[in-house]
Amino acid sequence: MLGLMQDWPLTVDKIIDHAKNWHGHREVVTRSVEGPIVRTTYGEMHGRAKRVSNALLAWGVKPGDRIATLAWNTGRHMEAWYGIMGIGAVCHTLNPRLFPEQLIYIINHAEDRMIFVDLTFVPLLEAVLPHCPSVEKVIVLTDEWTMPATKLPAAECYEQVLSEASEDVTWGGFDEQTACGLCYTSGTTGIPKGVLYSHRSNFIHTLLGLQTTVLGATPSEVILPVVPMFHANAWGIAFGGPAAGSKLVLPGAKMDGESIYELIVSEGVTFSAAVPTVWQGLLTHLRDNKLQIPTVKRVLIGGSAVPESLIRAFHDEFGIEVLQGWGMTETSPIGTLSNLPPELAALPYDEQMKWRVKQGTPPLGVELKLKDYDGKEIPHDGHSYGRLMIKGPTIAGAYFRDEGGSILDDEGFFDTGDVSTIDEQGFMQITDRAKDVIKSGGEWISSIEIENIAVGHPKVELAAVIGAAHPKWDERPVLLIKLKPGESQDKQEHLDFLSGKIAKWWTPDDVVFVDDIPLGATGKIDKKGLREQMKDYRLPVVD
Repeated sequence: MLGLMQDWPLTVDKIIDHAKNWHGHREVVTRSVEGPIVRTTYGEMHGRAKRVSNALLAWGVKPGDRIATLAWNTGRHMEAWYGIMGIGAVCHTLNPRLFPEQLIYIINHAEDRMIFVDLTFVPLLEAVLPHCPSVEKVIVLTDEWTMPATKLPAAECYEQVLSEASEDVTWGGFDEQTACGLCYTSGTTGIPKGVLYSHRSNFIHTLLGLQTTVLGATPSEVILPVVPMFHANAWGIAFGGPAAGSKLVLPGAKMDGESIYELIVSEGVTFSAAVPTVWQGLLTHLRDNKLQIPTVKRVLIGGSAVPESLIRAFHDEFGIEVLQGWGMTETSPIGTLSNLPPELAALPYDEQMKWRVKQGTPPLGVELKLKDYDGKEIPHDGHSYGRLMIKGPTIAGAYFRDEGGSILDDEGFFDTGDVSTIDEQGFMQITDRAKDVIKSGGEWISSIEIENIAVGHPKVELAAVIGAAHPKWDERPVLLIKLKPGESQDKQEHLDFLSGKIAKWWTPDDVVFVDDIPLGATGKIDKKGLREQMKDYRLPVVD
């Protein structure tokens, strides 16, 4: 027997409809790529997104067609999102931090028909598009006064297109399983793979994010999503903000500490989300200029593990709670959040840190398991390492065009590629990527844990740990350090800093000072690139 409730397809156009109908006056503020601050509302954004839809329909766009964006976090980018998705086309967010060869591969693999592009990326696109025969048209996200002279084929000016289009268009009317978004993995372990989000998965992910144990957005929140819209749905904020009726503040192309601080102060930001490197930049700016940001209550940090030093700095110096999150392109991306339950929140702050440095627990809608390489389940005791497996309606079931074949195990779980522990409180902690774990004498050493302690040293700007070949122990850890400008090199100082904080046998066999530590397209340390950089390195002493 089936229930007798209305069949109301969960499509994302209903999110911006809701925002227009019930929060139509709420502001969306953008630091535009051209420079000035631009203010609009959800009501105005809704009408402009419908104009985007009408323009696409006039150009012959059909449901399922891939329409790409190459853009920063702006109001125009959001309008394009909803305008594309509302008519059943697929919004393919391109990551400008990828290499041109990767972008060419992705555009061709997706067979993108059109691309919406910010002024910043016009030169990049001019170099890439001659190799992308599927692209018929490019829409530059600017107005007539700043429209550049460009070699791009069939280039259109966004504001001119909108001025000539009608708002009279019907959204939706298709199955909720219809594809609406496409985002490719960063390709650090091979060729990028496409994750094809459905309307249903993004709608459920929005509801998942609105849980108070996750983001818990409300109309009183002022949210600054620094995490880019081209990276895994901007962590769902481009949907969650309108759904909750929160004011959105979009940073455009400027994400340095000073620019982020200016937006926080001028717009009264209460909540923000970004990767650790952004927060390190803001922290440095606040400290150097003896500034405060009293409106900010919480920040979400994800993308890579958050060092304890960063959590403490925001709490102790600015009274800001750091919420750590974990996820990936394949998980839409929310997988876990480090919200403390009351029994842990009641502990002294120093004792809470044991859980605050972990990636946290899954929200309703996400299931986690640990398994060994034989598929046997591993206990949640906080000590046993295993492959992190994940399952739920917002988790990828396959890659676009079936790249990589079957990606689920016999229970329907997706292997994240992360090695993790889960403790008795249910808190998950990433110990390494499976490919990055250091195996020494038959035991595992967590490079991430060592990195997060090492970067807390006041002289260190970035720290990374890789395994180096050892004839007796198979591998031993090596600590790579990029110092802050003007700091002197002293290997022993950094080894002493680790002493007592990690197991003795985890202590790196060497400290190597480097000019740079490469970051990948999503702001994480590029271990693949780092290993290539250090391929000729040999441990100084073998014992």
